[in-house]
Amino acid sequence: MENLKNIIEQAWDNREMLQNADAQSAIREVIEHLDKGRLRVAEPTTDGNWKVNDWVKKAVIMYFPIQQMHTIEVGPFEYHDKIPLKKNYAEQGVRVVPHAVARYGAYIEKGAILMPSYVNIGAWVGTGTMVDTWATVASCAQIGRHVHLSGGVGIGGGLGPPPAGPPIIEDDCFIGSRCIVVEGVRVEREAVLGANVVLTQSTHIIDVTQSEPIIYKGRVPAKSVVIPGTYTKKFPAGEYQVACALIIGQRKESTDKKVSLNQALRDFNVAV
Repeated sequence: MENLKNIIEQAWDNREMLQNADAQSAIREVIEHLDKGRLRVAEPTTDGNWKVNDWVKKAVIMYFPIQQMHTIEVGPFEYHDKIPLKKNYAEQGVRVVPHAVARYGAYIEKGAILMPSYVNIGAWVGTGTMVDTWATVASCAQIGRHVHLSGGVGIGGGLGPPPAGPPIIEDDCFIGSRCIVVEGVRVEREAVLGANVVLTQSTHIIDVTQSEPIIYKGRVPAKSVVIPGTYTKKFPAGEYQVACALIIGQRKESTDKKVSLNQALRDFNVAV
């Protein structure tokens, strides 16, 4: 891996190396490791944080210019792209419902379920996770184990300039319909996002459970139950309501993780 890393870093600094067969081979080897789950763009550390492997992300970015466009035929469907699709789902133990699409270079762990959805190159999806209908997992996003990405959820990508990291959804989270999580936001384990929550690095994530608000940015604390909200902000033209996310409580241990969204919101007398 160290040798691969050195070649990738050299090619990143000198793009003329992309014409070199050894550099191309190294890039393709990294993508193969990603596809099989032997490498990750970001990985959890022993202290509970996450480490972004920038050199792996660089390999993903450089994979595009060394690939040639070609036609991909899937039954009556036809595509014209540089990146092949994943194959051999039965062998990998992954359930894939038509018309789900995952690109080569994404890792889908055994036991995951893809409803008609899209998973891009460099992404990691854990066992027991359901990527529900029309949900999208963009390039390099990290989705933990036993997560439910509900219908229409959009998880952004992580191919921005280093050291920008990918969005991270940790284990046992429930992400409600039409939620958007982008710009490297981290949703910690067992959190519940109600429908239509939008999280960016600048979004105010406000804990309203105490006498004074606590504002987070870029991170949803573990077991938080979150709904969409607004707060008042002054502008030269007057005061207006700006979108935010509200932490209204903590997920209870008694709440079943498989049906937790409706139950968690019911616990706090909130319908979303």
